[in-house]
Amino acid sequence: MNIGFGILIFVLGLVIGLVIGFFVARNSMKSYLAKNPPISEEMMKSMMMSMGQKPSQKKLNQMMAQMKQQSEQSQKK
Repeated sequence: MNIGFGILIFVLGLVIGLVIGFFVARNSMKSYLAKNPPISEEMMKSMMMSMGQKPSQKKLNQMMAQMKQQSEQSQKK
């Protein structure tokens, strides 16, 4: 009886730890990506140049604003 109870406590602790760990990791990853977006303005500029487009500052600002808007919409869902 003691061994079964010990195993049950261990399994419950493991499951609870995994659930809490998942949500903490998810929250920290969201905040990290919000502070450090995966694509910067320089990366966008080099991508446009490699595609044969001459990027203007206005176009870069529009694309960055659009990406920010999309990320905010996905966070609301």
